[in-house]
Amino acid sequence: MANSLPVIVGFGGYSAAGRSSSHQAFRRMILESLSTEEQQNTVVSLACLMAQVTVEGESYRDLQDNLLSAAEVDKQFRPEVINGTLVRRVESFDPAHVPGNKKISFASDSDQQMVFTMLKRDMPRSIPEDWQVRDLDNGSVEITATSASEYLVESHYELAAKAAGQLPSGFSPGDHYNARFHPRGLQMAILGASDAVHSMGIPWDKVVDSVSPDEVGVYSSSALSQMNEEGFGGLLQARLKGGRTTAKQVPLGLNSMPADFINAYVLGSVGHTEAITGACASFLYVLQAAVRDIRNGRRRVAILGNAEAGVTPEIMEGFSNMNALGSEENLCKLDGTDTADLRRASRPFGYNCGFTMSESSQYLVLMDDALAIELGADIHGAVPDVFINADGVKKSISAPGVGNYISMSKAVATAISIVGEESVQKHSFVHAHGSSTPANRVTESELIDRVASAFDIYDWPVTAIKSYVGHSLATASGDQLVTALGTFKYDMIPGIKTITEIAPDVYQERARFPLSDMDVSTTKMDVAFINSKGFGGNNATALVLSPDKVNNMLATRYGDQFDQYVEKREATRSAAAEYAQRADNAQLDVIYRFGEAVLDEADLSISSEGINIPGFAREIVFAKENPWADMASAENGVSNKPQTAEID
Repeated sequence: MANSLPVIVGFGGYSAAGRSSSHQAFRRMILESLSTEEQQNTVVSLACLMAQVTVEGESYRDLQDNLLSAAEVDKQFRPEVINGTLVRRVESFDPAHVPGNKKISFASDSDQQMVFTMLKRDMPRSIPEDWQVRDLDNGSVEITATSASEYLVESHYELAAKAAGQLPSGFSPGDHYNARFHPRGLQMAILGASDAVHSMGIPWDKVVDSVSPDEVGVYSSSALSQMNEEGFGGLLQARLKGGRTTAKQVPLGLNSMPADFINAYVLGSVGHTEAITGACASFLYVLQAAVRDIRNGRRRVAILGNAEAGVTPEIMEGFSNMNALGSEENLCKLDGTDTADLRRASRPFGYNCGFTMSESSQYLVLMDDALAIELGADIHGAVPDVFINADGVKKSISAPGVGNYISMSKAVATAISIVGEESVQKHSFVHAHGSSTPANRVTESELIDRVASAFDIYDWPVTAIKSYVGHSLATASGDQLVTALGTFKYDMIPGIKTITEIAPDVYQERARFPLSDMDVSTTKMDVAFINSKGFGGNNATALVLSPDKVNNMLATRYGDQFDQYVEKREATRSAAAEYAQRADNAQLDVIYRFGEAVLDEADLSISSEGINIPGFAREIVFAKENPWADMASAENGVSNKPQTAEID
């Protein structure tokens, strides 16, 4: 049987640039390079997403109840859209005034006493030995403390880093479905996966009816779990804040919840789930798992991605204390100013001082090529392989190592074997990890230079979209990949616009780092290399083929059948365009089926041949052949026929 090619038939999600499906976020990144009409459409759709206006027929209504045309929305709200997207000052809390507690100590001095009052009901269960307690008439008590004591008093502290890549201002994921008790990261996962599923232009039920129930897989995670108040963040903080933990904080905080909730409540699937983390390369880890399973025939369709909501005071302070984030003070030093330009906080391959935290949710729908042809799916690209390699013995947890040289080199070599040397040398580009740290700009540029030298590549375009959306940790390489799909669509590589020059220690002999949007309409990109580095030596590189290149490959494989596929694809594209219009109007059609059509174990029909599940068109058929037939003994009554089917 021919090796299945994992093709991208849907993509969606939300980042600081906007919604991923139909390339809204990509268009925001290259806004100034678009036509006047496309700029207007992008601004208006973002204004809807940001709840600045609502759609009313062919017009729009603002918050003051004024009826506006699209042109008027563009003119009036363009500044709000520009300022309320991409990297900017933290909005979800005040980074200069973060609530906390400060420890104060009182020395042991017989001549000093501290006297204070408090409500009797608020007294600790275990009263300190040095406290003298006197009841007051109003339900309070007077406390006199005489010995050395330590107390926590309410205080505030200031974060060194004050910029972040946040979802567009005014856009709240939880407003678009019944998100009660869900941490923000889980909300983003549900919205991102829903967006990806709708973007296919093929009803999910039709997809499910075309495959066995166990041929569907969901691959998703988060690197930092769910650290908002509704998840692990609240679990750890509750008692310190005088509250209590809830029954939901533990399960909803698990880093497997994105996969579990998407599988259950977005898809209603009984297939495979997998939650893998590889620090900042986690998206490519789940992508590799999905690609692996589609290539070996275990899955025919996969929904994969990550959601990370890392813009919290605790997480940002933790990375700041590692000197990993770009601080306000250091940005001022770089620019020689008294006020930091937080819009330009993330500066890959330029003069920089640390990365910028962000939040994001990115998801893909993959199919094997045969299923995509059968269903008339629109193909946005293909992922033949993802390579993951570790560093061996390392200098430190965060320091880069040799593993990325292996993963990047293998990706380039594989690309050459598939599309040829000329395509890679003249029609490929790199989406760099580009974290915006001084160490990364040197080490990753050297990596790119040496790999380019090995494969005789010159003038290799390299972009780094963390300059637009920051570093979303587990989702970061998903931000890179969906942006690469935008390049295939618009023939434009986003420039690194937050810098004015490349730092002198960046290796540039064979690489090109565009500082403005790079038009590649005459050279056409066939291949994108998505590179990612994670703490602990989690290195990964994905090879992504353009839709034009994939369609040429499929035409060769399927012959006349491909012509029939092209005809069916028109209906798919039409349905996808209809969803894109609704989504542009902020009608997101979020799928959340909690409590709907709950499966009952008693309704299963089980035989020695397979399992029939109510609501699914096809049954699960058991594999009967022995994969270790060469070791089977006939006297045991075990088949010694060679294996012809995969067993999960």
